[in-house]
Amino acid sequence: MSWYNEWWVWMVAALVLAIAEILIPAWIFFGFALGALFLGAMIWMGIGAGMSLAWSLVIFALFSLIAYVILRQIFGVRRGQVKIWDRDIND
Repeated sequence: MSWYNEWWVWMVAALVLAIAEILIPAWIFFGFALGALFLGAMIWMGIGAGMSLAWSLVIFALFSLIAYVILRQIFGVRRGQVKIWDRDIND
């Protein structure tokens, strides 16, 4: 069995990406972490067992994109929200 077909590899990748999100907050790593978590869970349940590397990466990318879009909807800038500057840094 190949390394990309092991569920624990994707779970470790999810953990590493979640730690990267804590150290470098940008909301992008969290989407990738959720994508790796979902793919690891899918392989653990036996749904993705035997997939090729290409399909694993495609499914990881799709899960990551879906997670990022959902996170952006939940935590993103709200419609009508405007950044108001109280002072100029050049004053």
